Amino acid sequence: MEIIAFQVQGSAEEPYLVTFSRGLSGFTAACSCPAGQSRQSCKHRLGILDGSSKGVVSSNIEQVAVVAAWLPGSRVAEARQLLAAAEAELERAKKGVSSAKSALAAALHVAP
Repeated sequence: MEIIAFQVQGSAEEPYLVTFSRGLSGFTAACSCPAGQSRQSCKHRLGILDGSSKGVVSSNIEQVAVVAAWLPGSRVAEARQLLAAAEAELERAKKGVSSAKSALAAALHVAP
């Protein structure tokens, strides 16, 4: 198993610990931030997976590229694609609801 850990400066005074572990079946990622502790996705892990070193304050900043290379073809990449598609669908639905509300408001103001 390969483990790479980063210290990432977030909103807290102390940097968060972001740890990536890779084994034969893929990789996992953990973060000590509040979102990570509650098993939600967080910008610290996603940023590193996107190849961003923003906020990384540990001395192994060059390993961001190593971890980012783990993403393509992984279950995490597939899940991110599903999320992106769902978010795009949600945006289309929000626009549809807004348009329908405008049509309803216009219909309510039409003189009989």
